[in-house]
Amino acid sequence: MIVEIKVPSPGESITEVEIGAWLVEDGAVVEKDQEIAEVESDKATLTIVAAEAGKITVKANEGETVEVGSVVCSIDTSVQPKEKPESAENQEKQPEPKNEAGATAKTEKEQAGSQVKEEKQATVSKEFDQVKITPVAKELMKENGLSVDDVINGLKRIGKKEVEAAMNAPQTVAGAIPQKEISREVDRQKMTPLRRKLSQRLVAVKNETAMLTTFNEVDMGYVMDLRKKYQPKFVEKHGFKLGFMSFFTKAVALAMDFHPMVNAQLDGEEIVSPRFVDVGIAVSTPKGLMVPIVRNAESKTIPQIELEIKELAAKARNKKISVDELTGGTFTITNGGVFGSLFSTPIINPPQSAILGMHNIVERPAAVNGQVVVRPMMYIALSYDHRVIDGKDSVGFLVKVKEFIENPERMLTGGIEPEQLLLGI
Repeated sequence: MIVEIKVPSPGESITEVEIGAWLVEDGAVVEKDQEIAEVESDKATLTIVAAEAGKITVKANEGETVEVGSVVCSIDTSVQPKEKPESAENQEKQPEPKNEAGATAKTEKEQAGSQVKEEKQATVSKEFDQVKITPVAKELMKENGLSVDDVINGLKRIGKKEVEAAMNAPQTVAGAIPQKEISREVDRQKMTPLRRKLSQRLVAVKNETAMLTTFNEVDMGYVMDLRKKYQPKFVEKHGFKLGFMSFFTKAVALAMDFHPMVNAQLDGEEIVSPRFVDVGIAVSTPKGLMVPIVRNAESKTIPQIELEIKELAAKARNKKISVDELTGGTFTITNGGVFGSLFSTPIINPPQSAILGMHNIVERPAAVNGQVVVRPMMYIALSYDHRVIDGKDSVGFLVKVKEFIENPERMLTGGIEPEQLLLGI
């Protein structure tokens, strides 16, 4: 029987995708539910799995744009994959013959083979000092007892380029960093649909919004102390570590109660103000930037937010995320600090009106109670569309986020100081 594999619909608004990569070769025999291809849309990279086991016939090339629902390959179920041999753990272990001393006896052939392998490994170790070999290749050669001569003998041919590279190789002193070879070559690769769409959106934001950025700084010492104090108990109870992003996600969701316009969006001549806060968390993936959504962040606890962020980020990086999980945020947080960024002006993620940028935590002198002390400080930035958000709201929102991070206990009281609640004032 021939089973046709069609491109699934990534989302309602997507009508075509691009074949990013085939994970199996044409003519390969695949198993049921095995991942066979990656398809890229302008929102996400998704995988296609085999509906049945059998021999695959590819009908669309890598880089080709195909319509959703079109057939990209077929599977001949009359050809089934070979059964895997029983694992070593399930096989009965046959005892090896023992010699009189009780040690396992080796045949002469095994001993000879072992000795040859050891000699080759010794040779490989000596040759490593004379030939430039990558760490991966070096480890592979050691594991298989291959010498440099073995690898060279296995090459199909040596061309002019290889000879000239050897002739022009610089002579370096032992321990010195080798000089980089001069090259005028360039690499070219086609932009993925995701990156093309991202480029269009970024240019549109600069051209179509009145974007401004306001800044503040946050003393991260309080949250850092809290994490250090309770991290072991947190991991024991929840099974994962506590990060910083969940604190900021909860802080921005609560700050929206004081400055709801930061959560608003422009729709034609109307300003739409959602009563919920769906926070997008920018995630860097090999295919480009993705922004999974933590929905109703205002109603979730920090452990719930932390877990959801970890799960969504893992899905995005492993190409398992759905378009629905990337659609519909009302506000975005991006953390350039994980890459070492000290200061930046993030770009709004349309149709949203604002985005918060987190940065690197750096110890700096700060004034605390009239004394200069060294504190772990972070610059934070809020980029906003001035057509929707006034300066008062943008500055006030950022100050409120700062207050929540520097006084985490206020997240339990909605921003009110616990002493005020205690005294009823």
